[in-house]
Amino acid sequence: MKISVVIRTKNQEKALDFLLKNLKQRYAEDIDEVVVLDNLSVDNSRKVAERYDARFVSIEKFSYGGSANIGASSVLNEIVVIFSAHSYPVSPDFFKVIKQKFEENPDLAGLRCLHSTNDYKNYIVGIDAVTDPNKSGLIFSGSAFKRETWKTIPFNEDVPTFEDKDWTRRVLKAGYQIDFAPVVFNYEIKRTPAQDYFRFTRDVLGNYQIWHQEHSGLSIIKGFIMSLIRIFKQSFIQTYYALKRLFFMIRFKFNKPQKFDY
Repeated sequence: MKISVVIRTKNQEKALDFLLKNLKQRYAEDIDEVVVLDNLSVDNSRKVAERYDARFVSIEKFSYGGSANIGASSVLNEIVVIFSAHSYPVSPDFFKVIKQKFEENPDLAGLRCLHSTNDYKNYIVGIDAVTDPNKSGLIFSGSAFKRETWKTIPFNEDVPTFEDKDWTRRVLKAGYQIDFAPVVFNYEIKRTPAQDYFRFTRDVLGNYQIWHQEHSGLSIIKGFIMSLIRIFKQSFIQTYYALKRLFFMIRFKFNKPQKFDY
């Protein structure tokens, strides 16, 4: 069983460059091909992909489920490992463990690797995807899935987000398994307020469609008030410590400690 890596990206040439460099320098023997799925980037993402001999596939109409299906249909191999450009593998045996897991279990449809406290705790405590499909199921970065299973159960293109959780529930219902892979990857992203808002709206819609999460009028108002409180509290604390730093530097300026000569 060979491994294909799929990377979803949009205007992240620096992060993409680091991820591809990481893959080529540390994992070249473990990976058969790399495919970059690009959502109409206007930076140098294409040139970056070409520099590392990665196949570049453009997506004009992006959706989470749609891009997942395009990625699965664009690769040649049975095991598909997917990353966002702002994530990257860390464990030296990252791909070897993934391959071994799939080879040992023919009923395995997907693997979730470890990148957060939640992942590690659920893995150690033994909370599996059947018990908690949200926090122990597939996450569409730093995870792997079997292409043969995808051919039978493709990703849902009608959900605004959580295409990974939707797929988790459907493959489990069909009798397949999803497990943890005890290898680590890093997920690093800084979103703008506009990106945070977009993510918030997708999460609300996805949580309603998949988990049937309702929001009462009271909870909506409460959420708004709590957001304002957090903003005020954060601003107050940051201002307080900015002033403390200022006063400390003033005292330091006129009362410097002894220097040591080495």
